[in-house]
Amino acid sequence: MSGEIPPDLGEIAASRAPTGAAHRRGVFTKGDRVQLTDPKGRRHTVVLEPGKQFHTHRGAIPHDDLLGQPEGIVVHSTGGTDYLALRPLLADFVLSMPRGATVVYPKDAAAIVMYADVFPGARVLEAGAGSGALSCALLRAVGDGGRLVSYERRADFAEVARKNVEAFFGGPHPAHTLHVGDLGEASEKGMDRVILDMLAPWEVVGVAADALIPGGVLCAYVATTTQLSRTVETLREHGGFAEPAAWETMMRDWHVEGLAVRPGHRMVGHTGFLVTARKLADGVTAPPRRRRPAKGSYPAGQLDQGNPSGLADPASLPGPTGAAVPPGLAVPSGEPDRAVGLDQPDEAGQPDEAGQPD
Repeated sequence: MSGEIPPDLGEIAASRAPTGAAHRRGVFTKGDRVQLTDPKGRRHTVVLEPGKQFHTHRGAIPHDDLLGQPEGIVVHSTGGTDYLALRPLLADFVLSMPRGATVVYPKDAAAIVMYADVFPGARVLEAGAGSGALSCALLRAVGDGGRLVSYERRADFAEVARKNVEAFFGGPHPAHTLHVGDLGEASEKGMDRVILDMLAPWEVVGVAADALIPGGVLCAYVATTTQLSRTVETLREHGGFAEPAAWETMMRDWHVEGLAVRPGHRMVGHTGFLVTARKLADGVTAPPRRRRPAKGSYPAGQLDQGNPSGLADPASLPGPTGAAVPPGLAVPSGEPDRAVGLDQPDEAGQPDEAGQPD
């Protein structure tokens, strides 16, 4: 479960077929996973073995009816129900595989691979292997010539993740190293990307910064707004990263039946927040942010001229009834609150992206 990647991994990968490719194409063979979908859209996954049968409440389906057949065929149960047979996609696999920890949903894994810019051959450090869902997506992206080093604190979760990765790729992936332990103990250097799926990612920002190359990407996946806030503020305070970006993605199905086109009644809404930040070169200080926080964003006395935001201590600024107001937003005595400047146009006559003047 632990160990180093062979230095000649790229040469080994170039000399053979990509990991798992044999299980992703061609006719169904022994050991292949097959997804059977009934007319109501219910899905069942089976691992093919000669002579065995898959039993449902609508009858049995012999595995021999699938072996040697191409994908996309329809098989019939002994009860007369038709089932469409296809290999499960990675998104299907991670939603049905055995779980230790909660899986990273496909919509978030896709966003991580894209916005963290995980490329073939990349060296990626992952903290929080969980059930292995994100590990599978990252291994798909880095390929056999890349490197994924995963840390998982809990041995039981690590074992589930290892089994799921091997189940999807048809065996151990040559680019994967899985450690049972804490990322705080990691010694990896020269990593292109660091992906954090853990309870307190702000605790390892320094470790991530030491592991990343200049220009590398840190991506954190967190569940709550308090985790989101603390992670972003810690990245800003560290000083070794460019301004973080934070967002979430939501996915909604649509019902399309002739002229009846409408949103689905259910959707995959909030699952988690994503935070990304680029590593700066050693000794470089990020340029100060121009965007002013709104009143009350920070406790009085927290911000000063040395802060990257460039704001003075709000407590030292005048305001109506003694309220702390950031510089440039002070209200003249006797003026109503609308004079604060919120949603007022800039010099060009348009509000900036924060709804405040430049």
